[in-house]
Amino acid sequence: MNSFISHGALAMCLAAATSPAFAQDDASVQSGGIEEIVVTAQKRSESLQKTPISMMAMTGADIEKKGIADITDLRTLVPSLAVTPHPNSATTARVFIRGIGNNDDQITVDPSVAVYLDGIYIARNQGLSAEVAEVERIEVLRGPQGSLYGRNATGGAINYITRAPELGEFSAKQTLAIGNYDQFRSRTRVNIPVGETLAVELGYLHSQKDGFVDNPGTGVDRWGDQRLDAYRAAVLWQPTDALQLRYTYDRSDINDTPVFMVAAPFYPRMADRPTAGSPLVRNLMPNDATSQGHNLTISWEVADDVTLRSLTGYRKLSSITNQNYLTGVAGPFPLILTGFDQKQDQWSEELQLVGSTFDRRLDYVLGAYYFDEDGESSDYSAITGRPRMDRVATIHNRAYALYGQATLRPAFMEGLYLTGGLRWSRDERKATLDQTIVPATGLPTVLPRGAGDNHFSNISPSLVIGYNANASLNIYAKYARGYKTGGYNIRASSIARFNEGFGPETLDSFELGIKSSWLDNHLQANLALFRSNYKDIQTNIQSDPTNVAITDVFNAGKARIQGFELDLIAKPIDTLTLSVNYAYLDAKFQQILDQAGNDITSRYTFVEAPKHTLTTSLEYRFPDTPIGVLTANIDYFLKSKVSTSTADRRYVIGDYGLLNARLTLSDIPVGFGSWRLSAFGKNLTDKEYYIAHFNGGLPSAIFGDPRTYGLEVTFEY
Repeated sequence: MNSFISHGALAMCLAAATSPAFAQDDASVQSGGIEEIVVTAQKRSESLQKTPISMMAMTGADIEKKGIADITDLRTLVPSLAVTPHPNSATTARVFIRGIGNNDDQITVDPSVAVYLDGIYIARNQGLSAEVAEVERIEVLRGPQGSLYGRNATGGAINYITRAPELGEFSAKQTLAIGNYDQFRSRTRVNIPVGETLAVELGYLHSQKDGFVDNPGTGVDRWGDQRLDAYRAAVLWQPTDALQLRYTYDRSDINDTPVFMVAAPFYPRMADRPTAGSPLVRNLMPNDATSQGHNLTISWEVADDVTLRSLTGYRKLSSITNQNYLTGVAGPFPLILTGFDQKQDQWSEELQLVGSTFDRRLDYVLGAYYFDEDGESSDYSAITGRPRMDRVATIHNRAYALYGQATLRPAFMEGLYLTGGLRWSRDERKATLDQTIVPATGLPTVLPRGAGDNHFSNISPSLVIGYNANASLNIYAKYARGYKTGGYNIRASSIARFNEGFGPETLDSFELGIKSSWLDNHLQANLALFRSNYKDIQTNIQSDPTNVAITDVFNAGKARIQGFELDLIAKPIDTLTLSVNYAYLDAKFQQILDQAGNDITSRYTFVEAPKHTLTTSLEYRFPDTPIGVLTANIDYFLKSKVSTSTADRRYVIGDYGLLNARLTLSDIPVGFGSWRLSAFGKNLTDKEYYIAHFNGGLPSAIFGDPRTYGLEVTFEY
């Protein structure tokens, strides 16, 4: 696969995208072409093609066509994005963009990719489910975005934007789906107008699917069961044209069971996908996670082209997860038993001033941000042949930020734009750690208490120089610095290492991008070439090869990440849309020094950084029929092999491809409302593949879902 896009092909893409023969002037962009997507990645509504950011955006229609339910479904749709479950917790997603992310889940460590729900930062990803909301758009921003967001991150950002309640119009929507593995999904939404200035939206979702691995032991019936109940209430009040208040409450109750891990040989060998676990398993416990949040957004148009916004958010998390490692593989007992009980709450306030001046030749965004978080994590690790380790960790984090960005479009050269941004951050982080060693016999031993109190500051600039040659060609060069605060490691090899914590990491990203439309907007080609210089990387290293419960996090050294992303959409006729999205990634550590100053760079490799990722999509609308309009959607996802352990090159997931499809009959003439019937299938070729490969006491793996399929009916009024 290393040669399926050559340097010559890349040069041709660059030449074609900038060629006058393909670029169109304003008059040549005609209707009937590719639909425009409006995004708010820069805090104002603008066309995706005009936004100088490498990003992918999916509209509400795209989300329904592709069956996107939660953040894990995005991994087969967005190149450069990897989403995998944590071995200890199926409810926790590990998110990577361009090879940057967290390979471990600790309450004392911030994520490298920031997730936002209607502008509110979600510090902990456990239990995140935006499916119950009427999602208007999902934006995936690749690369650091700190100068426009309350929290900074080195990898990128994922924005969920939900649809606001509608004034003056009653509407309702009901979706029912059934499928194999006892899939059942019911989603209800009702929009209720109250007078001319107030509207309320209520939503409820129940979703369930059985796991594909039976548990012949005691406890829950299966590994990998999915159970979700989610609720949402939204209120929109618009007393005047200039003032809008929007309040939203969401809650997700997740009662999954642990994912099954299988003893797996090292690459290129591969285990067989299991259908049942060991009968020796005893008292397999389910998981229980509840995530909920409040969001109040106030928008006030102070004057023409000037808007003041306040985003107030409060979120609360309770997450209980359990895991049984490899019972029956090396004896009648599990190699490891783990249990986590995490509680967290956060409060944030963000003020934004968004405006334009000088006849809209100067756009600006100014922001101030405050974040406060408290949490507690209780966990135990019981390793066969070792005393059990019980831990209780607490956190108290505060963050402050001021940021601004301005875009100047000088009159002397139409189409030229210059954007500068700056973000100041201060993070205050406190943590404690209490540990108890509990032997099989005898009295427990209480270890000395750990306590850390650190603060970090950072200034992150950004700069863009761009040129809109015409309505169909946007060229830009961008520099941005990403920053991720330091933290603490509850699995540290000593109390001293916990107390010391680890420092921030920074990333300097350079990007050259082209966004172009050809052939009267029937073909779009976007290309982004990037290089990121990564410093003081927070690297998780297993300090004791015989004890997977002990790891150390340290600021490892230097690395560089480079590559490119190519997004193509073609609509040769009104009834056919084709898309190809490809990402090439070359990530390499340049220097890692151990505590003695020795260069140990050769031992390490980037995780979740495949060289090649490809997604292709086809949508075809058949001629109208007396019973409705038939549309076919086919997606294929291809991913090259990827390392999954920073310090052990033997842990590799081989390349694999997944085929998904959906056939929808819409506009069914029932007589009232709007009806749709869909048949869907995922992993139609029943491909056996890993989504995780790791050290679970022995080499272990988690398999992705086998073939799933079903029917879905949707009614709208």
